[in-house]
Amino acid sequence: MHITGMNHVVLYVRDARRSAAFYEDVLGFSRVIDHPAGAFAFLRAPRSENHHDIAFFSVGDNAGPSTAGLGAVGMYHCAWEVSTLEALADMRQRLQQAGALVGASDHGCNKSLYAKDPDGLEFEVMWLVPSEHWGDDENQAIVEPLNLPAEQRRFAKVGLQ
Repeated sequence: MHITGMNHVVLYVRDARRSAAFYEDVLGFSRVIDHPAGAFAFLRAPRSENHHDIAFFSVGDNAGPSTAGLGAVGMYHCAWEVSTLEALADMRQRLQQAGALVGASDHGCNKSLYAKDPDGLEFEVMWLVPSEHWGDDENQAIVEPLNLPAEQRRFAKVGLQ
């Protein structure tokens, strides 16, 4: 078996149209397929070569919140990668403006923002530090506060922004 990576995520949400609009407006995704009655929506990330990166299936407004991690198994989050720290800073502003940003962490090998969609499902937007700069961080689980301006200055010195 030769898995090459993750291709897409499918989520059950209360309203596929509402979730799709959030991902379009805040994250810049584009709609690929949209069910006429709102039963589902398939979207592609801005620089993706996939047919779709995420799909939403409507389950109705009466659906309860996800209890994953609170005594129930389930997915914690998926992570969307940006190509630069500048793009991560832009995404921080967009997530803050949408009222979706819930946290930010420096994981050593990646710099991460955490946010929630309209159904309260958490996702991550992250910048992957180039592997030649991982050092000892490669084998550690690091969770430190993210100082994005300091990281931008640090990586600007080596030509990575």
